[in-house]
Amino acid sequence: MVVPPLLRAVIMGPPGSGKGTVSARIIKHFGVKHLSSGDLLRENMQKKTEVGILAKSYIDQGQLIPDDIMTQLMLNEIKGLDRYNWLLDGFPRTVAQAEALDKECDIDTVIDLDVPFETIKCRLTARWIHPASGRVYNLEFNPPKVQGIDDVTGEPLVQREDDKPETVSKRLQAYDAQTKPVLQYYRKKGLLKSFSGTETNKIWPHIYAFLQTKLPDVSQKDAANPR
Repeated sequence: MVVPPLLRAVIMGPPGSGKGTVSARIIKHFGVKHLSSGDLLRENMQKKTEVGILAKSYIDQGQLIPDDIMTQLMLNEIKGLDRYNWLLDGFPRTVAQAEALDKECDIDTVIDLDVPFETIKCRLTARWIHPASGRVYNLEFNPPKVQGIDDVTGEPLVQREDDKPETVSKRLQAYDAQTKPVLQYYRKKGLLKSFSGTETNKIWPHIYAFLQTKLPDVSQKDAANPR
């Protein structure tokens, strides 16, 4: 029996592009290990590891975490996944990180969520929250009954700093500046697979069909063999 090679994939997309939703579906259907740089950073900062303390010092000063720290953090984690299919999320963010990753392993495919910035701006700036309960409203598809007011308590809703229009614009510009060279790097290698659209549910079937050419759908197998 020929064992298929393990999948080494990266997912890229601007903040608000639906990366979290798509990643969750890939995990569910294809059983891959998902490695998110953001989750890993938070975990290391909570545990106060050496890398975590170092990373926090940069974040607290509003600076980007240097390439070598991010690379060390991610590559250490990847070493423990050598027998699994995996999906990297949030790494590599720079060409230097991509080159360091290449020295450790061969990436098979880079899934790029190509969602127009205008769509993302509308999506993120439409989000309002009720701070006390954490209830989230979206003015487009899940608005409160009374504008600006929580349905349950009648208290005012607030917009997170991250979701304010000027902050969203800055985040998208930063992503564009930092990530364009990485997309170009993978495009030149013939590894970049871009999926364009404005709705995650419409983009997903194309990503699913593409990944089916590489991996079996384990969710169907589980459904066919109930334990």
